[in-house]
This record gives sequence, C-alpha cells and structure tokens, in this order.
Amino acid sequence: MPEPTQDETQPIERRFEGALFAARWLMAPMYLGLAICLAMLTFIFARELIYYLPKVMTMSADKSILVVLSLIDLSLAGNLLLIVLFSGYENFVSKLDIGDPADRPAWMGTVDFSGLKMKLIGSIVAISAIHLLKRFMEIGNDEADAIYGEHELFWLVVIHLTFVTSGVLMALMDYLTARSKKS
Repeated sequence: MPEPTQDETQPIERRFEGALFAARWLMAPMYLGLAICLAMLTFIFARELIYYLPKVMTMSADKSILVVLSLIDLSLAGNLLLIVLFSGYENFVSKLDIGDPADRPAWMGTVDFSGLKMKLIGSIVAISAIHLLKRFMEIGNDEADAIYGEHELFWLVVIHLTFVTSGVLMALMDYLTARSKKS
C-alpha cells in the first residue's frame, strides 16, 4: 500500500488542528463560572457592609479596622477574579469585542501569561498579608485567641512568607527570561 502524499494528509491535519484550536472554547464555561463567582463575592461584600453599617456608631476603632480589612480582602479577591477572567479569556479563548473602547481598562489586552502570573501572585500576597494583619490585630481577643493560638499564627506567617518568596522567585525567573531574550 503506497504512503499517502503530502496533499492527502494535509486535509486530515488541517481538520485535526482546527479541532484542537476550537477546543479553546471549552474554557468559556469556566470563565462564565468565574463571573458567577464574582457575583457571589459582590453579594458577600454587600451582605457584610449591610451587617456592619448599623453598628458603626458603637464599633471600636480596632473592630472598624478589621471590618475595613475584610472588605478590602473581598475587593482584592474580586480584582483577582477580574484579572484572571479577562486576561485568561483574551489570552486563551478569544479577544473581547466590547462596544466602547474608552470603557476598556488600560491593562486589558496587554497582560500576557507572565504578567498574569505576577498579578496573580501579587494579589495572593496582598490577600495573605491582609488576613495575617487581621489575625495580628485580634491578638488578645479571647474568642480569636481560642481559634488562632501561637501555633496557628506561626503557620500563617510561614504560609505568607512562602507566598512572598514564590512571588520574588517568579519575578526573578521572568527577569532572567527577559534578559536572556535580549542577549
């Protein structure tokens, strides 16, 4: 049996490659799921805000700082979701064709996979730092001390430092890669 010629295998190869390329759309439901997660975070943010608003006149300064840190934590998580949602969709599925380019955030379309990694680890470090700060502010509070003793605080610090170290190492790898491409 003679081997197929280049012309005979090319249509098969083109169809196969077309199917692989179309497979990127399997990610679209995941990005829709992230949008739903953003709605969930928005609901939780609003619920927390509504819960604490009536207590603002009787709240201590320390408690108000903890509430603000919790709300900042939620907004950072929402920002992280948006970055992953927009950048991931544009990098791996399809360019967003939105009507008004003036409303388009400046970073959209410019964040590549390397930039996405750095924004991701930066957000994780910020969220971890806020969580750690909240725990440090609760030291001396009997309820919080029952949950977060010295052992738990030690591990929170270790985990945070692991995130920071990972971020620094990722930035170093990106720097070295960019530097080697210039050479």
